Amino acid sequence: MGQRKLPLSRFRVLDLSRVRAGPCAVRQLADWGADVIKIEMPLAEDDDTGKRDKADFQNLHRNKRSLTLNLKSPEGKDIFYRLVKTADVVVENYRPDVKFRLGIDYETLRQMNPALVYGSISGFGQDGPYADRPGVDQIVQGMSGLMSVTGAPGQGPMRTGAAIADVGTGLYLALGILTALLERDVSGEGQWVQTSLLESMMGILDFQAAAWLFDKRVPQQAGNNHPNTIPTGTFETQDGHLNIGSGSQGRWIKLCRAFGDEALTYREGFATPDDRRRNRDAVNEAITEHFRTRPTAEWIEKLNAVGVPCGPIYTVDEAFNDPQVQHLGIAVKVDHPRLGRRHVVGQPIHLSRTPWEMRNATPDAGEHNNDILSELGFSVSEVDELRSQQVI
Repeated sequence: MGQRKLPLSRFRVLDLSRVRAGPCAVRQLADWGADVIKIEMPLAEDDDTGKRDKADFQNLHRNKRSLTLNLKSPEGKDIFYRLVKTADVVVENYRPDVKFRLGIDYETLRQMNPALVYGSISGFGQDGPYADRPGVDQIVQGMSGLMSVTGAPGQGPMRTGAAIADVGTGLYLALGILTALLERDVSGEGQWVQTSLLESMMGILDFQAAAWLFDKRVPQQAGNNHPNTIPTGTFETQDGHLNIGSGSQGRWIKLCRAFGDEALTYREGFATPDDRRRNRDAVNEAITEHFRTRPTAEWIEKLNAVGVPCGPIYTVDEAFNDPQVQHLGIAVKVDHPRLGRRHVVGQPIHLSRTPWEMRNATPDAGEHNNDILSELGFSVSEVDELRSQQVI
């Protein structure tokens, strides 16, 4: 354990979540110091060491403790209830009906701990016509409208290259949990925090969703072009490609000056933002002629010097080798007792006085059974008996 007092170290979190969205939410709490107990079935598929040792699992579950617990057994449920009385937060992402069948739903647990904050993630909501459907990232990317605005015009629907619905939903749930904990400081009461992949994804659509809600305009695919601010997109250079963002009038003028082509600034059909929106293809063709005359690195240096946003297009390995990325420290070392020293994705948030900390690698299933049960008052012989009965 680290020596600093971390921001969330006073909170205990019981993590019942699996796959990605729930673990993403809990990782936020764990990284900032919460005592997270990851609860797993004794013989669940997650116990497979091969799966646990892979990058994804190790990245999601660092800074947690692991307790194996059979919630379908009376003894396992009793242990869970005892933990609930000590906890501040429970997080789950079962299908809505499962928690009720197990007797671990919010109303049941609230009777034991009225201050409990209970966080739930579902595919489509806790109730409604789709509540019982299984929901995964790509399905929701399609149903939210995201795939209809991703990709090139005429290409057909396209998913994003990252699990944006899972990760985004996890971040929304973490935000909701922290909000509920702040409110609890005033009221003394917990509450049920809910979000779903579907509504979180529609929230992430942001201005694309607002285009329909506010103006009744259905957004379309625009490929690498920004749908509204022109020119913003990807352009071919002498030796590759670069991205630019020069949709405002001031940046358009700066871009043309960087080209040394003042006449382009006021060319008919190009002079105003509305002109450029109407004539996007012609604008893009004209500036691509200039970009093709120099290598990417030269353009990046030249455009940054005059205040036009621009940048290279990296592969993931190139991104992590970039000097600014290395300076920010987003790749974090973790020492794993079996896998050795590795790197995982760090926190993109910086606190000046109480920064997060990589305290320990992802635990093996049940690694902390003895410690956690001892904290609850179980003797060594009692723990051994629970293990022999496959309760843990």
